[in-house]
Amino acid sequence: MQPLPGQWACRDHLEAAGHVCLLKDAVDLESSSEIAHLIRAENLEAALALHLYRGGRLVQGHGIPFGIIFGGTDLNEDVNQREKNEVMGKVLEEARFAVAFTESMKEAAQTQWPHARGKIYVQSQGVVTVPNAAFNWNTFLHCSGINQNADNLHIFLLVCGLRQVKDPLYLVDAFSEWHQEEPNVYMVIVGPEVDPVFTREVKAKVKRTAGVRLLGEMPQEDLHAALKNCFAVVNSSVSEGMSAAILEAMDLEVPVLARNIPGNAAVVKHEVTGLLFSDPQEFVQLAKRLVRDPALEKEIVANGREYVRRYHSWQAERDTYQSLVQTLEGSIDE
Repeated sequence: MQPLPGQWACRDHLEAAGHVCLLKDAVDLESSSEIAHLIRAENLEAALALHLYRGGRLVQGHGIPFGIIFGGTDLNEDVNQREKNEVMGKVLEEARFAVAFTESMKEAAQTQWPHARGKIYVQSQGVVTVPNAAFNWNTFLHCSGINQNADNLHIFLLVCGLRQVKDPLYLVDAFSEWHQEEPNVYMVIVGPEVDPVFTREVKAKVKRTAGVRLLGEMPQEDLHAALKNCFAVVNSSVSEGMSAAILEAMDLEVPVLARNIPGNAAVVKHEVTGLLFSDPQEFVQLAKRLVRDPALEKEIVANGREYVRRYHSWQAERDTYQSLVQTLEGSIDE
């Protein structure tokens, strides 16, 4: 599985400060002994884990200092399972710092684990987009099985890994009904096959559903170019920490329609920086409104771009991570 955008960003920030970084997926390192072997073999001096449970439980107890970046599902889902909650509390006891994307995530963590108060920092995700100038939108449409004139199309792009928490099928039936009324609207789901069993379910559903298409993972530059060319970006997740695709869409001046969950509502202000929906029917109503109201689209796009510029600075994110990792350096020889 490809690293998440946030992982690439952190590595880039730390390598810019002169650190040598090794990026590993927690899925590929299931046991403590594997981690211990990796630490010895690579002579690792510190670690930064993304997701308090999935990443944090692997790096604790090995004698190297580490920090944590909350993922979203750790605070929204895993926290409700007693065994995972206890594991995450112990991880936070050992962690030198933890990073939350929003104040509400920080407050949720401090409520669950009061002993971690004082080591949790808030740093929103920084945004930088690099669309591939050579990207061909017509080729993208053809690969999606959409053989219509691009000028007459409204493509809604849902970017997510194929796993249940992202709920990529949430809007499929409602969107398909709309497509049958208006054949120039399509929803294209783009992302890696994270959960093999769930991926088969998604593929089977999409295959028999009119107006919905499924594409695999794309290089980041191509994905940014696809975002820039689509009509709107969609997020239908059950749980989010902070969606990179939403922020990237705003940066690329593309309107956003997002499911009304805390992680999305922290970024998208309804009818200001995007549109929030609470069920598939409301999504279709809002999507139709966006198609037919260019003034609304223009206003949302302008506000979204300004919001990203003001609150999601790439440089501010870089400064924070470089500063926090210095606290790990200072503890290596202790």
